[in-house]
Amino acid sequence: MHYDGIQFHNVGDVRSIEGRDGELLQRVPEAVRTELNDGAQSRMRHPAGVELRFVPDGPVRVTLSTVPGGSSEEGTVRVFWGPIQGSTEVVIGDEPTTIEVSTPEKLTDLEPSAREDLAFDPRVCRIQLPGEHRGGPMAYHGLEGDVRPPREDELPDRRYLAYGTSITEGEAPLGEHLTYVSQTARRLDADPINLGSCGTAYCDAAMADHIAERDDWDVATLSISVNMVGTFSPEEFRDRAERLIDRVASAHPDEPVVAITIFRNSRDVCRSADPEGLCERFREELREVVAETPHENVSLLEGPELLPTIGGLTTDLVHPGDDAMITMGENLAAELEALLEDRDRTQR
Repeated sequence: MHYDGIQFHNVGDVRSIEGRDGELLQRVPEAVRTELNDGAQSRMRHPAGVELRFVPDGPVRVTLSTVPGGSSEEGTVRVFWGPIQGSTEVVIGDEPTTIEVSTPEKLTDLEPSAREDLAFDPRVCRIQLPGEHRGGPMAYHGLEGDVRPPREDELPDRRYLAYGTSITEGEAPLGEHLTYVSQTARRLDADPINLGSCGTAYCDAAMADHIAERDDWDVATLSISVNMVGTFSPEEFRDRAERLIDRVASAHPDEPVVAITIFRNSRDVCRSADPEGLCERFREELREVVAETPHENVSLLEGPELLPTIGGLTTDLVHPGDDAMITMGENLAAELEALLEDRDRTQR
């Protein structure tokens, strides 16, 4: 989405806010959001993986505020320049706050060869909004300065879409760049599209249709879903997972679609957490769905293999912290790179 000379990355809709200034940024179009389960309707208004991107010509001022509905009334916005982490960090609250940016001096003096191997051009300013548990919904209040949206040749050639739970949305790491989605994308030289849905990744039909109807991704992972353990029966989970995979894979027969079983968590390692073995039952249901799918572009990855130990988890033994997210990103990127290379060889 382009607006005010900005590319609003991972934004599906910009909505007016009753009773206050600014425009709410949400990750899916309103027609999709309102068809999701009640909790997911709220989650899609949390800006996980949302970035405001532009190439500035001189100083730029961008004004943002938080909107009630998040786990925190404040959130820290970080600025990257292409793949290079900037020093600008601004805490945004419910009063409009202005972020001032200008291209760092050293980046204006780069040799052209220094940019050749970078998926993002360092001239692209990327204002990363805080996602899950680092803030809440955010409103855009406008921009002052001379900017243009980034060109295609200034952005990655690939796009990686991820659907899943709070682990995908990125609850525990300290910043958006540390989620496994971002870590995977960086290693793939890909642009991440984060559709994680904290506590509410129920494989809704509206989400399946939305992912299927998008034409802006090259590989997708569907991490499904510890949220459904104890909320749905194994049979209901299987039906929903099968529908999601079939809908997405059939609409994108040339793109890899990867189902990921439930990541290692407290139910696997705490004696009293899962006496009925439901977590492993749900993994087995997903394995069978993938084994029986008629779609050749569908494959399975085991969540516990992407995160082999509980080291790096937070103390709830569910959510990966910084180190665990990096490990997941490394392991997942290696698997997805192989699938993308196979796809490219087949298409040649």
